Amino acid sequence: MYYIGIDLGGTNIAAGIVDEGGKIIKKGSVPTGAHRHYTEIMKDMAELSLNLVKECGLTLDDIHSVGIGSPGAPDNEKGMILYSNNIAFLNVPMREEIQKYIPKPVNIENDANCAAYGEYIAGGAKGTKISVTITLGTGIGGGIIIDGKIFTGAHHAGAELGHMVICVDGEQCTCGRRGCWEAYASATALIRMTREAAARDINGTIMKLVNGDISKIDAKTAFDAKRMGDSTGAAIVDRYVKYLAEGLANICNIFEPEVICIGGGVSKEGEYLLEPVRKLVYEKFYCKQVPMPKIIPAVLGNDAGIIGAALLAKQL
Repeated sequence: MYYIGIDLGGTNIAAGIVDEGGKIIKKGSVPTGAHRHYTEIMKDMAELSLNLVKECGLTLDDIHSVGIGSPGAPDNEKGMILYSNNIAFLNVPMREEIQKYIPKPVNIENDANCAAYGEYIAGGAKGTKISVTITLGTGIGGGIIIDGKIFTGAHHAGAELGHMVICVDGEQCTCGRRGCWEAYASATALIRMTREAAARDINGTIMKLVNGDISKIDAKTAFDAKRMGDSTGAAIVDRYVKYLAEGLANICNIFEPEVICIGGGVSKEGEYLLEPVRKLVYEKFYCKQVPMPKIIPAVLGNDAGIIGAALLAKQL
């Protein structure tokens, strides 16, 4: 049998056909269009998945179940997303909508939890007792695995690590609070900081990298500028590293995991990002008499959410 894994992000919908061993045999993506009504988004999720099934030479008879990783707080018993801030969901009947197109069992889980589970089963957290996976994307997702189980809180709305405040009365977050880690260390926050700096230096390296079009600045631009020796790019990256490390240090001091896997688009910077992050986290780690948690790139990369969602659905 095969399993459909869907990773719904604020920017893109990614999906894959996953085999019994947790290997993706075909994957694809389409833009989310997060401003749209949920029915349109879920139609695209289903159509992407059905197209992948067809491209694999399979039929729905070959599909056991569908696993979905979505931002926000899910209620898998009711098949709903209760609330999400980055995609404006409120009591959205996700299972019902998907089953209009794919009449199979559907498992719904938080997207970061799916990524964490994928890393635990088949990635960088395999064999650990306590692990945390962080995804740096439109927001910051956090997934916690303890003794092989996803920690979700009392009502499946916990582990929202991106919404711990690291700066009281700081930047406005889409959740309604100010100073959330997400507002400082997500890819969205990095892009904002880069664009603000570029607007103050219209003749600088950053603007040259995007041919004067500030809208083309992405999460990679500041890193590219720093690699070229640009002082503005270096200052942005150093500031971003400081914010990222602050949140990671909090996680280390609360959970003391064996490993923290860093995923999402920004994680593609690899050691150029993580080496300075580790140094700052170590300075803030409470008990230096025990080994500091390992901070590594997510082994499964952007596939972690697809694999985790599919493997959770396999249990249905």
